[in-house]
Amino acid sequence: MTQLKRSARFAVGAGVAALLLTGCSTGSVADTADTAPTSTVAAADGPRVAVAYEGGVLIVDGETLEVVDDLPTEEFVRLNPAGDGRHAFVTTSEGFQLLDVREPELTDLVVEAAAAGHVVRHGGKTVLYDDATSDTTIFDTESLADVDGALPDAQIIEGVEAHHGVSVLLEDGTFVTTVGDASGRSGIRAVDADGTEIATSAECPGVHGEGTAQGEAVVFGCENGALVFDDGEITKLTSPDEFGRIGNAYVSENSPLVVMDYKDDPDMEGYLLTDIALVDTEAKTLEKVELPDGVSYTFRGVTRVESGDAALIGSDGKLHVIDPATGAITASHDAIDAWEGPSEWQQPHPAIAALGDVVYVTDSANSTIVALDAATGEVLATGELPEVPNEIAVVG
Repeated sequence: MTQLKRSARFAVGAGVAALLLTGCSTGSVADTADTAPTSTVAAADGPRVAVAYEGGVLIVDGETLEVVDDLPTEEFVRLNPAGDGRHAFVTTSEGFQLLDVREPELTDLVVEAAAAGHVVRHGGKTVLYDDATSDTTIFDTESLADVDGALPDAQIIEGVEAHHGVSVLLEDGTFVTTVGDASGRSGIRAVDADGTEIATSAECPGVHGEGTAQGEAVVFGCENGALVFDDGEITKLTSPDEFGRIGNAYVSENSPLVVMDYKDDPDMEGYLLTDIALVDTEAKTLEKVELPDGVSYTFRGVTRVESGDAALIGSDGKLHVIDPATGAITASHDAIDAWEGPSEWQQPHPAIAALGDVVYVTDSANSTIVALDAATGEVLATGELPEVPNEIAVVG
């Protein structure tokens, strides 16, 4: 496989390296909203959905939900849109492998990583994080749209202490990354484009996930709340429970309101959750909201739609539309059959992704996929899949 040229590697500078040496850390797919397509050809072809299954990735037409191609890969992979309207990154044992959904083709282009982790898209940058080294690889997103046999040049910011983490690069060059080591993760650190420390916090045990809201306010989950990096400062928001773990942020870059997952029982078995957290990055508040009886979800089951609302696929099989200001369910639409939560997070269970106000939901028990209009609940298309779906990523 063709791997990213190491000549594209840049040190963060002595100042940043020294800062990171004193640091701590974070972690999974929080997923931030995809950036607008930059490839005219890709946009004209319409949306496509990549669907991971055990041993491969299906490419599905986003309008008809017909299977376009079936690409073999490793037994378990994860999917993240690259943000360019054409590609997704498939995390494998080799690293971040570039998937072209237009050809379609699982290319030989790989960003080498011993433990490929988070992919963040923001401000025209696509940011990859290697948990095995804590190195961060940064591409100009639009440069990925027209790759021809080789990956574009990338900036690589070397990490210091390996941990399950995540990084984001803001439009002014501010670099925000998690801090930790093999023994645990404790917070975040921000440095400016010159490598000067702006802010740091060690008040985020188990820091995990990232989301960038309106005005480039960046939110990270903690085992006891959340951190908000905004305008050069870090604010700690404390959970209402002694243990109130937040691991994923569901954001709209057009709203200061963030919906996050929430777990208040450290001994809970399984992965079904019954509460959400609402963070207001302007007011700097965090509120826990209990979902109605019978409504539960997993980390794969929440997204944001174009209207700014959150969409959640509940274990009752309904697509619930949630007001991010109040946490109230404003509409519930029939989507798939009721389902039970997995005993391990890697196991197939319903997943959700959105493009505009169109929401795609997989039904692992029946190997199907459905597309709905989140505003009206209209079923736009349904499709049968030849394999049991796991994770999905919509590109368009």
